[in-house]
Amino acid sequence: MAGQLSAFGYNLSDNPDEADLWLINTCTVKSPSQSAMETLIAKCRNGNKPLVVAGCVPQGSRDLKELEGVSIVGVQQIDRVVEVVEETLKGHEVRLLTRKTLPALDLPKVRKNKFVEILPINVGCLGACTYCKTKHARGHLGSYTVDSLVGRIRSVIADGVREIWLSSEDTGAYGRDLGVNLTILLNALVVELPSDGSTMLRIGMTNPPYMLEHLKEIAEVLRHPCVYSFLHVPVQSGSDTILSAMNREYTVGEFKTVVDTLTEMVPGMQIATDIICGFPGETDEDFQQTVNLIKEYKFSQVHISQFYPRPGTPAARMKKVPSTVVKRRSRELTSVFESFTPYVGMEGKVERIWITEIATDGTHLVGHTKGYIQVLVLGQESMLGTSAIVKIMSVGRWSVFGEVIEILNRGSASSESRANINSPRSNLDGTCACSKEPEPCACELKSSCGHTEEKIVSVLRNVPTPSEYSSQNLIGWLLRKRKNSFHKRMENEAVLEYDENPGTSHHGCNWGPADKALFGGILVSLLTIIASFLYLGSRGLSSK
Repeated sequence: MAGQLSAFGYNLSDNPDEADLWLINTCTVKSPSQSAMETLIAKCRNGNKPLVVAGCVPQGSRDLKELEGVSIVGVQQIDRVVEVVEETLKGHEVRLLTRKTLPALDLPKVRKNKFVEILPINVGCLGACTYCKTKHARGHLGSYTVDSLVGRIRSVIADGVREIWLSSEDTGAYGRDLGVNLTILLNALVVELPSDGSTMLRIGMTNPPYMLEHLKEIAEVLRHPCVYSFLHVPVQSGSDTILSAMNREYTVGEFKTVVDTLTEMVPGMQIATDIICGFPGETDEDFQQTVNLIKEYKFSQVHISQFYPRPGTPAARMKKVPSTVVKRRSRELTSVFESFTPYVGMEGKVERIWITEIATDGTHLVGHTKGYIQVLVLGQESMLGTSAIVKIMSVGRWSVFGEVIEILNRGSASSESRANINSPRSNLDGTCACSKEPEPCACELKSSCGHTEEKIVSVLRNVPTPSEYSSQNLIGWLLRKRKNSFHKRMENEAVLEYDENPGTSHHGCNWGPADKALFGGILVSLLTIIASFLYLGSRGLSSK
């Protein structure tokens, strides 16, 4: 959405007061996310700002009182966001919620990180989890064709992207509506990856049922040198009774089969999982089975969430576990998880890493091993977009520290990308959403069925977020309308790519064609005068 608006001539603004319109992208997974949306809507109305609300909340709950009189854009209508913004600024209320064909993969985009492409391979899912509200918004499975995804991979690699994240509500279900499957897609994609390993592929979240049929084939792909040996497989509970109540369509034993097979067949395999604490009907025995499962595997990443009943879901009608019990179980499981030391023993090892981010301290760079373990190194920003050989010097709870031995692929990271880096910051203080109460959504690493791993829609960063609605998944981003004429907008298209990097200071150097022509004429005249003086001087010397 940000990419389309930028391409049409709008500026993203980090000043809420100067913005001509607010556009809020929403998440419907858990109650806190929707509450954050409601807070932002009230704030916008108090400021008398035109407002557009997008995402899963309006798609799944169009009749909410908070959405009255507000323009809304459905999840499959994001390619019409410019039209909605234009009409809203004219004072009209627009509602586009009808499902249609999938949005094109090549829409203009403003990436949060210029080196990372988040590529949706399908929308919706085949599941019917009893707690999932996202199914109401995202609907049934709809997959992009293999050819269209291969074409997109080729395009983003040519753009200088160094990591490609496949995103989906359920990666494992890919292609079942088209008569293909995930293995066919992955084998087609890895062929397109550069042989020097300069661009890596990360496979998105997948539920266990559809992985069981292709475990050996998936393991072979995960062993590929250009594919991260990492997978996010949510289990949600260690109790078969609770999994049945959730309608998850697998057993704990089948989940273990997925984990055991991949761990055995893929060297250095890292698996992340999710847990929902306090699902209706969960007994102390059920919860203890969950604790035992986490202790058995000591996962390096566990996303722990309390159960939130979502309106309209079957689980919302089930008898709730007392909130005090839910909170106690969440704290207990978090304490167990945080006691693990998954990276002890890595000291002294030599690893290849791929560097794509700047740490929050502004000093370290952030890279990942093939197993997607976070490695912090000291280095110049010119190393962003490169790969390096590092020696692990020390380990922490959430990441390890390395020393660069050799930089690889330095020439393959485009100078344009290095000059215009706009990277998300990674924390160095030991905090990790894995151990806290993440707010997963249909656009982010999830803790229930029906959400993809990362935000598909780019949003404005560096917007101050009041503590009362600090949510990682509901970010209001603001649009400042460019008030120049259409002619002026066309003049500035020459610098559009530069404009698509929010937060970059232009210092008033946006020259139009007339400015450039005038400067060029002055420069040519100056060079002509200098050449004339040199010529006359040389003739004078010759005559002597």
